Amino acid sequence: MIEITDQIGHIVKLNAPPKRIVSLVPSQSELLYDLGLDEEVLGVTKFCIHPKEWRKIKTVIGGTKKFHLDRIDSLKPDLIIANKEENTKEDIIHLQSKYPVYTSDVLTLQDSFEMMNAIGELTGKQKESEDLVRSIKKSFENIKNIAKKKAVYVIWNHPFMAAGRQTFIHSMLELAGYVNVIEDKSSRYPTLSIQELAALNPEEILLSSEPFPFKEKHKLELIKETGAHVSLVDGEMFSWYGSRMLKFAAYINGQKQV
Repeated sequence: MIEITDQIGHIVKLNAPPKRIVSLVPSQSELLYDLGLDEEVLGVTKFCIHPKEWRKIKTVIGGTKKFHLDRIDSLKPDLIIANKEENTKEDIIHLQSKYPVYTSDVLTLQDSFEMMNAIGELTGKQKESEDLVRSIKKSFENIKNIAKKKAVYVIWNHPFMAAGRQTFIHSMLELAGYVNVIEDKSSRYPTLSIQELAALNPEEILLSSEPFPFKEKHKLELIKETGAHVSLVDGEMFSWYGSRMLKFAAYINGQKQV
């Protein structure tokens, strides 16, 4: 018997490592693949773009917040991987009533490591997950030191929405050497007007590639409006809590050379 308490306090019990997994979280789908669970994963969301071939050979059950329950039922999963933020509470509760569901809630680096090791234990890939976590921690030692810059990480346009301090993105910003100037603790992703954004006086505005796909034109508009240095950044590198973290140090070091 495998028994794990997930990150929302729900106890997940399995009689044996799962053979029919459905993942409702893009970053954790990639993690499952990198742990060597290709055959075991049967269903993914339309946003599970890594590995890219999975959307062609796995059953696509819909999006992360709007998925087809009948498609999930048809797969007869013996484990579902979910996330508190990316999936709705109602859907998670419904699925918990029928299947073993592991739900992550990742706000810090330590949360991400605990999630990876828990999924490794649940799926019979404990050694692989421990090796992965060890490699990620080692890779972070290679991040080049820079003078800390005051920054705002923007995830949405009109209205602008920024990553607050109680987010995984905030943890990755700190790791990269940025000082997040968002201090609003009432919202994880506060909404800002252009005037409020400029008034924060950031040295760097980081425009994420997801969930809003910021482009060069948005960058130029913000430079004109705020006078700050504005960069387009890969949102997966800052918000995907899983095996993609292994690529973070090289990505950040490359950004600093631009």
